[in-house]
Amino acid sequence: MSQRLEGRVAVITGGGSGIGAATATRLASEGAKVVIVDTNPQSGEATAKEVGGIFVKADVTVTADVENMYKVAFDTYGRIDIAFNNAGISPPDDDSILTTGLDAWERVNRVNLTSVFLCCKYVIPYMQKAGKGSIINTASFVATMGAATSQIAYTASKGGVLSMTRELGVQFAREGIRVNALSPGPVNTPLLQELFAKDKERAARRLVHIPMGRFADASEIAAAVAFLASDDSSFMTASNFLVDGGISGAYVTPLDN
Repeated sequence: MSQRLEGRVAVITGGGSGIGAATATRLASEGAKVVIVDTNPQSGEATAKEVGGIFVKADVTVTADVENMYKVAFDTYGRIDIAFNNAGISPPDDDSILTTGLDAWERVNRVNLTSVFLCCKYVIPYMQKAGKGSIINTASFVATMGAATSQIAYTASKGGVLSMTRELGVQFAREGIRVNALSPGPVNTPLLQELFAKDKERAARRLVHIPMGRFADASEIAAAVAFLASDDSSFMTASNFLVDGGISGAYVTPLDN
């Protein structure tokens, strides 16, 4: 594995499982020091131990927690080079606009969108002082496409992440701070497995639209994060980096052989 991130420090929210944990493994393998942020101390501490990093328990919807996690990261390692704002939820009560309640709407947007606002707000000053940094915000291919099997709050929250990322990428480009959105297609994570285990038809309806004929592995998304975090993407900012198995480019998908 190349050492593109040697000496750099990455803060990963939602780092205890799924895409976050896979990304922690990938960034550490490329030389980064990793700060795992999660609400679950068991999985968070386990991941941090595996990658030789540190764990900070934080609720990323709470301003004080977000400020503290960056302070701990900076006090421990003396710098923050990479912020992967990845924490998110997709609960079963987020469905069609006709059935989704205001509580679900507000809860999903608070975790998926407000947390990204807070994480960007409080990490950018550290990067301004350094004159450089890479912020990667987890959006989704659903911020680009519509679905008849709707998760209305999730879709809206990810659209907000995409728009906010674009604005921040433009605003801070000349300060050496790159801000990009990562838009995965469906990923084979515990979150997706739990959702689809309850509704096999929902899983089948999604899978048929993926030209590659499968869901992504979390390690494939982690590889994309590593690229956006590294200097290999040095001329990329304010972008929507789709890693979706071809979904967003498809009209009709291939027949199985």
